[in-house]
Amino acid sequence: MCGIVGYIGHREAYPIILKGLKRLEYRGYDSAGIAIYDGNDIKLSKTKGKVADLEERLEKEISTNGTLGIGHTRWATHGVPNDVNSHPHYSNSGDLVIIHNGIIENYESLKKELIKRGYTFKSDTDTEVLVNLIEDVKKKENIKLGKAVQIALNQVVGAYAIAVFDKNKPNEIVVARLGSPLAIGVGKDEFFIASDASPFIEYTKNAIYLEDEEMAIVRRHKGVKIRKIKDDSLVAPYIQELQLNLEQIEKGGYDHFMLKEIYEQPRAILDTFRGRLLSNEGIIKMAGVEDNMKKFLNANRIVVVACGTSWHAGLVSEYIFENLARIPVEVEYASEFRYRNPVINENDVVIAISQSGETADTLAAIKLAKSKGAFVFGVCNVVGSSIARETHAGAYTHAGPEIGVASTKAFTTQITVLTLIALRLARAKGTLSSSDYRHHLIELELIPDKVKIALESDAYVKTIADIYKNAKNFLYLGRGYNFPVALEGALKLKEISYIHAEGYPAAEMKHGPIALIDENMPIVVIATKKGHYEKVVSNIQEIKSRSGKIIGIVTAGDEQVKNLADHVIEVPETIECLTPLLTTIPLQLLSYHIALMLGRNVDQPRNLAKAVTVE
Repeated sequence: MCGIVGYIGHREAYPIILKGLKRLEYRGYDSAGIAIYDGNDIKLSKTKGKVADLEERLEKEISTNGTLGIGHTRWATHGVPNDVNSHPHYSNSGDLVIIHNGIIENYESLKKELIKRGYTFKSDTDTEVLVNLIEDVKKKENIKLGKAVQIALNQVVGAYAIAVFDKNKPNEIVVARLGSPLAIGVGKDEFFIASDASPFIEYTKNAIYLEDEEMAIVRRHKGVKIRKIKDDSLVAPYIQELQLNLEQIEKGGYDHFMLKEIYEQPRAILDTFRGRLLSNEGIIKMAGVEDNMKKFLNANRIVVVACGTSWHAGLVSEYIFENLARIPVEVEYASEFRYRNPVINENDVVIAISQSGETADTLAAIKLAKSKGAFVFGVCNVVGSSIARETHAGAYTHAGPEIGVASTKAFTTQITVLTLIALRLARAKGTLSSSDYRHHLIELELIPDKVKIALESDAYVKTIADIYKNAKNFLYLGRGYNFPVALEGALKLKEISYIHAEGYPAAEMKHGPIALIDENMPIVVIATKKGHYEKVVSNIQEIKSRSGKIIGIVTAGDEQVKNLADHVIEVPETIECLTPLLTTIPLQLLSYHIALMLGRNVDQPRNLAKAVTVE
């Protein structure tokens, strides 16, 4: 979950690495550090805190001249966030320096063995163990750095993306990955290394994405040589042209990435169905589905595996697939899936959902499902990500980069893709009439404009946020398609404001949560006119009789809930299965404004990182 960046070439490395760390800070922001080779020695500086704290220290501490360097922004796993545990880490000799994303699970046994051989350790990290293991192998075998890295990595258990160099051979950086992403940007006589492509997008459009259990020796004038870590066999580099552009990863005039990404949802949803949804012709075109139609149509069931916000999108898809396509669906936490010996066979379709495409638990679930013969379909946002490569087929969401740690447009674009799949399967199975099918396509095509209308509630949502910003607890209620939206709304508030919140099916309120309701409890109720409206109105009346403060998310023009609730936020009308794409908008805005009023770091909430690449 850390961010790593490196450079070797003809430019000054420092400004490239510092800018890259700022772009990767969404991956971790407990601490940060940079190591630059200045032609004579390694100059290293690191600190607890954010990249801005590192930048301030760098101005005072070290020369930043040099055309080779590496940098790291950390999300702590082994060792508390402090200066000593920050990366980069030296080997005992001071010759090797390393940055690392991931977890070395057997680091304690390796550390004990190294201590017996005379090595000492300054930090509590697994990373310092790894760099000294590499040094030990290099000295003992009297071999080059690349070979030492390969031998050392065959001794470790865990996940990693690393970059390491030797000050005695400053024309190369050795990199490797297993379970954590790593990209190599390829320029003219220069190379960039990063956890994703954002640090080098303005310098080159060409990138190599390392596969699991691959390492590369990146040489200043000789290029990139890739080998398999297990057997040392050579791998031909595959250079991809990046579709990302610099404008996409900047804030574009918004105060925060999260707000920018909330407002990007009309475009993101449109981009997600653009070219796939042809409502005038009554056609949905998705190659990953068309090429595997028999797998879907002959499936006994669909099993969705995901984590966090993606899991909530999966819950929405359960309603959509079962209602439209009449296919049984189970939604699993990926983090639990692999540990409970699930019953999976070759007649199951497993859909794995992840914004980053790098979520460790979801990747593990994919591998387990594949080992049992299931067909695995991926839904992710990042082209070339691990999940995109590990699954049999899939569909990208085309949301564009999502930098804010709390997902927003990931949720709505995932629902959009899953809805397209369900509609295509419904058409193939004949579970929707032609008129209903066309109606769904037309309504989906109207969603981007309706999201724009929903965003117009921003100012009013801000006034509600000001009223309830000091509440200690929130309750979110929804039924049917909007029960997962209640869960997602509660998660957003917890993530960025640190206020305790829970989401429940509205009918479950009387089975326990109703005991919590009093005049100090804000209850957000999703009460659109579609679905179980009258039942939800009854739930609202129960809350009102107990003096709860009601914030209603309602269909435009609703008067009944307006007369009961303390506040109502209107969203445009649409068909029931598409309401989550609209009702989630005011909940995202509410969380954003409350967090901002409480002085929280909206884009980088404490203890969280964007891509959870460790278990």
